[in-house]
Amino acid sequence: MNKPVLDIQDRPTVGQWITLSLQHLFAMFGATILVPYLVGLDPSIALLTSGLGTLAFLIITKWQVPAYLGSSFAYIAPIIAAKTAGGPGAAMIGSFLAGLVYGVVALIIKKAGYRWVMKLLPPVVVGPVIIVIGLGLAGTAVGMAMNGPDGKYSLLHFSVALVTLAATIVCSVLARGMLSLIPVLVGIVVGYLYALAVGLVDLSKVAAAKWLEWPDFLIPFADYPVRVTWEIVMLMVPVAIVTLSEHIGHQLVLSKVVGRDLIQKPGLHRSILGDGTATMISALLGGPPKTTYGENIGVLAITRVYSVYVLAGAAVIAIAFGFVGKITALISSIPTPVMGGVSILLFGIIASSGLRMLIDSRVDFGQTRNLVIASVILVIGIGGAVLKISESFQITGMALSAIVGVLLNLMLPGRPQAAENLFEENSSDHVA
Repeated sequence: MNKPVLDIQDRPTVGQWITLSLQHLFAMFGATILVPYLVGLDPSIALLTSGLGTLAFLIITKWQVPAYLGSSFAYIAPIIAAKTAGGPGAAMIGSFLAGLVYGVVALIIKKAGYRWVMKLLPPVVVGPVIIVIGLGLAGTAVGMAMNGPDGKYSLLHFSVALVTLAATIVCSVLARGMLSLIPVLVGIVVGYLYALAVGLVDLSKVAAAKWLEWPDFLIPFADYPVRVTWEIVMLMVPVAIVTLSEHIGHQLVLSKVVGRDLIQKPGLHRSILGDGTATMISALLGGPPKTTYGENIGVLAITRVYSVYVLAGAAVIAIAFGFVGKITALISSIPTPVMGGVSILLFGIIASSGLRMLIDSRVDFGQTRNLVIASVILVIGIGGAVLKISESFQITGMALSAIVGVLLNLMLPGRPQAAENLFEENSSDHVA
């Protein structure tokens, strides 16, 4: 391991603090605002709750896990479906319940260890479900990229998306250092400038916005009635199957970056509880669910600054940005094809990361068992299968594919043994 410039408990100078915290803010900014943009939530709430969630995570993990939490892409389709079924309030209730699942899992892990999680969620299940998430959103990305406000094909709008996509790809592949960690932000900026040049940007709302403005909170009981239905539960809660596995993967990578076994100390149960608490805080205020961000782990690896104070600084800045009306208005002025262009790459990367999980975990598709599990998950999820028990209780698409995958893995013979020690099992892997 490289010797850290600042270790986990080291305090930076004021100058270092601001500069390094801004790096983390830029790393998470593009993806964090993209999720609320796609699902119709307030981007300022997403920024605010990402900061609050990160601070809660740092406190729960005893200031020992340097991670930043941003908006989770895994919940995009479920949030849209929940909003369609019962409005924004239904999506927030579902998000809160998903965070509650994290709390229950954290409690069980504290009492019984974590090997059962790996038995329940092996790569042969999680990998295909991640592929389903990415490919399931492909139509949304393409529609945003090539259609105008009237829903019809527009070459002008598509050109904006292609310029955005090209800038994002170039930054991802050719950029070095800090710039390589913010391709989404770079793509959005370049696409925005091109859209401005061709007349697709309306800056009137930015000019009219106040510098200080109260975010558009969604508070339970005050802004919407709290009613838990099976439909909401089955839309949102099964997604925790994927995000739990994503969380464990991030903790393993982070452990290798900082040179400490964070799975053992402060413990996987604490980091999972922190993640779930951040999601519940976000849901109570009207923001999307949260997850630890790989982009910010990349910043840690490049800068070798592991200080939790730097992450806390980024969180405080994000909270402050949530109250700046000009920033919110500027985000809202981003044309749809700009976000569509970025989404083409991001949703493809999500699907590819599921494939990468299968490869890195050396899942053997020469075994009929693995082939069957992956095949059924992919077709049920991408095909949009629905299990309708009654008018008020149905399981759809991704949620159904995840549940079926877990059941097949438990029922079919030949299940491999879970690793005894996650950190040691993965110690030979390279950090991406």
